[in-house]
Amino acid sequence: MRLFLALCFLLGIPSGAPEIHSLKYVVTGASQVPNFPEYVIVGLVDELQITHYDSNTRRVVSKQDWMYKTTEEDPTYWEKETGVSLGDQQSFKADIEIMKERFNQTGGVHIVQKMYGCEWDDETDEVVNGFHQYGYDGEDFISFDLKTETWIAPVQQAVPTKHKWDKDKAKMAFDKNYFTSFCPYWLKKYVEFGRSSLMRKDLPSVSLLQKTPSSPLTCHATGFYPDRADLFWKKDEEELHEDVVRGEILPNHDGSFQMSVDLDLSGLQDEDWGRYSCVFHLAGGQEVSKRLDKRDIRTNWKTNDGGLDTGLIGGVLGVVAVLVVIVCIIGFFVYKKKHPKGFRATNTSETSSSSGEDPAVKKGSSEEQSMLKTSA
Repeated sequence: MRLFLALCFLLGIPSGAPEIHSLKYVVTGASQVPNFPEYVIVGLVDELQITHYDSNTRRVVSKQDWMYKTTEEDPTYWEKETGVSLGDQQSFKADIEIMKERFNQTGGVHIVQKMYGCEWDDETDEVVNGFHQYGYDGEDFISFDLKTETWIAPVQQAVPTKHKWDKDKAKMAFDKNYFTSFCPYWLKKYVEFGRSSLMRKDLPSVSLLQKTPSSPLTCHATGFYPDRADLFWKKDEEELHEDVVRGEILPNHDGSFQMSVDLDLSGLQDEDWGRYSCVFHLAGGQEVSKRLDKRDIRTNWKTNDGGLDTGLIGGVLGVVAVLVVIVCIIGFFVYKKKHPKGFRATNTSETSSSSGEDPAVKKGSSEEQSMLKTSA
């Protein structure tokens, strides 16, 4: 198993696995980060980006054509979403100052992140999960446990917030309704609108890459969808677990995904090369297999004819650069396995801590007026 940003899927899912859908909103507030918006919100359904807002453009835009069907439900959908995001931008900016105070910081680069949303099983029509979590400078800060209806504070600086939110029963009831009713309602709508895209299954192209003769051999799969997939090395018909390093599943700019798995070649005998293969397995049973062959390996030190293969490395670095930007904008947390997926809560901050007030947070589709505060 591995983490994909916030939540990890069980890999190698059999074809009969239930179809779990997720609606997630990821909010990123940045302080003193050059050439990066102060505030970004990204909405995702099944890890596919559906909406985007940032403090530079100051408008919520669709990232999928089928999302415009939302106007069938509410003709003012996009105007409302933009209005909510504009308001949340100001409050979230104040959260960073609260965090800095909590951690006894005065300046520098800082990032506040939030994820919230829900999961729904379209076979049983049951709400599987609801989640809401905050991070600060790459570390967990506070998260909501829907089962116990309590907030969990992994760091001492979050304890005051936990106590405050746990005592607010009206807010707790409102939040629970969002996770179990409002969020699933819109998730079902989005899945209905985009079913043809969300239900597609795309197999990847698989390549063998190696930086230097002494480097591990990387099997790289890119262009697959959905992200419920596995990539592994096997010898003969046995999956390898030793001398293997698995990478995270990462998003591509076009909505597809990529992943890699490294194999240590230091102990590999020449006569055994043909016994190794890299296998990609997509949820539902489809596979792509690539047998280990020296002639297929692409490197940045030489090609098979002795020349320098610079084109490959330039391309790979270009993809990596794009991914860094995407991951930063999306603001995904890489959490421990026990942490659930995140979701879209547009918020208003507790920045009025000096006055003892906690402004309300709006979340979900813009028409909801929530009581979720960011009071860091």
